[in-house]
Amino acid sequence: MTSQTRILIKGGKIVNDDCSRITDVYIEDGIIKDVGLNLQVPGGVRVIDATDKLVIPGGIDTHTHMELAFMGTQAVDDFYIGTKAALAGGTTMILDFAIPQRGASLLEAFDKWRSCADPKACCDYSLHIAVTWWSEKVKEDMEILVQEKGINSFKMFMAYKDVFMLRDHELYAAFSQCKDIGAIAQVHAENGDLIAEGAKKMLAMGITGPEGHELCRPEEVEAEATQRAITIAHSVNCPLYVVHVMSKSAAKVVANSRREGKVVFGEPIAAGLGTDGTNYWNKDWAHAAKFVMGPPLRPDPSTPGYLMDLLANDDLSVTGTDNCTFSTCQKALGKDDFTKIPNGVNGVEDRMSVIWEKGVYSGKMDENRFVAVTSTNAAKIFNLYPRKGTIAKGSDADIVVWDPIATRTISAKTHHQAVDYNIFEGMVCHGVPVVTISRGRVVYEDGVLHASPGEGRYIPRKPFSEFVYKRIQQRDMVSQPKPVEREPYKGEVFSLAAKNGTSRPGGRGLHQSTFTLSGDAVEGSPSPPHSSKRVMAPPGGRSSIVF
Repeated sequence: MTSQTRILIKGGKIVNDDCSRITDVYIEDGIIKDVGLNLQVPGGVRVIDATDKLVIPGGIDTHTHMELAFMGTQAVDDFYIGTKAALAGGTTMILDFAIPQRGASLLEAFDKWRSCADPKACCDYSLHIAVTWWSEKVKEDMEILVQEKGINSFKMFMAYKDVFMLRDHELYAAFSQCKDIGAIAQVHAENGDLIAEGAKKMLAMGITGPEGHELCRPEEVEAEATQRAITIAHSVNCPLYVVHVMSKSAAKVVANSRREGKVVFGEPIAAGLGTDGTNYWNKDWAHAAKFVMGPPLRPDPSTPGYLMDLLANDDLSVTGTDNCTFSTCQKALGKDDFTKIPNGVNGVEDRMSVIWEKGVYSGKMDENRFVAVTSTNAAKIFNLYPRKGTIAKGSDADIVVWDPIATRTISAKTHHQAVDYNIFEGMVCHGVPVVTISRGRVVYEDGVLHASPGEGRYIPRKPFSEFVYKRIQQRDMVSQPKPVEREPYKGEVFSLAAKNGTSRPGGRGLHQSTFTLSGDAVEGSPSPPHSSKRVMAPPGGRSSIVF
């Protein structure tokens, strides 16, 4: 057994979501074997000195799109480059989205994403599956994916009309199926119909640049869809996860719903926490286009701080990145029409540092909440805990030695991603990963990557996560509607008109009315027509209405 598979981390402060303490961690064969002081370990162990450093669970990015084919092109970060960059930033697991085309098989999409990711991933990964259309076949595929493929989350789009968007009755059906099979329903919450109309309006007004992207998708479009999704999910007692919460309005909807007791989780992303939508009005088209994503960043500069406040206080729950990177020349596909700019931004490498800078260094959250929103809550929601998301005996050895004092300046010149720009360019961040350990191996140390493609593994997830479903299942037991027990009604029952058109006792049916808008009786009416009468001064005042 080599020193690469036996590691002792000494003298650091272990930070979990619930507490912090100075102690040591012993790793062997990819697993945390022990946590404590004065550990008895075998010879030949590599020792990492973590004095004055934090030792935290590896980050879990809940929202990535590696090598996604979208809007006529393909994201430049593939599973190798994207996961390598993740490790450099302190993230040791990603959850990517397998997105079938409308009408295509969900099972085939799962197999396609696995075939892309397995030979390339440098860190562990799992998959969400998108439901882009609805049928009995989709319903069957969802059950198979849960039972046989380790999937426990499905994403529905309320945007991208005629491409991915589901209607309300389809959302109801999809949420109902998620509930039945123990999965968590996810939504991209924007009103697709209003976006389509808004885009037409902006283009007709001659607004073709990136600012049109935000103008046709204002906050209320996101907030309305968020409220609607929560209402539909609550009606079937299905847990809901709202991806990329981008606006104050949508965040308020999620926060209020949580306070009302609804089982809903909100996911802000690094872009929304670290920058804002004023960039869409930049005079440099290429600069403005870098920030185009859906939902858009918001031009209200107070939005990032507001989202961070809600994240710190548990009104929002977890963080992702929506990492979906397109180069400047790919963005230029929409140089004359903002609706053709490929949607997506970077973030998988910088998420941890951005959240530390804007959250912990700013004083909005403590180190334990940082661990919760970057790792532990994701592990709990998606049923990976305690294998992931904590430093504990028996957990996977996905660990980051974090220097809370050191700083780094984010730049496309030094990042490890394939994209040729960085939306956080020039941001100085306190909080830097100095060592990243994935699956018990040191894969990043002092600025140098030691990751290899294919070292990551697909991690299956079981349904009915206790963190998500405990309240759901209890409510099913105690809150089911029941019929009122009462004596049967024995009185007369009103009869509708007979088929031959004659009236039955009790009066005419509505379709037998002799009234017309002209005031004349219909043919066959026993009442003669009356001439018009003008009422000059009825009770309550004068009138010249003719009836």
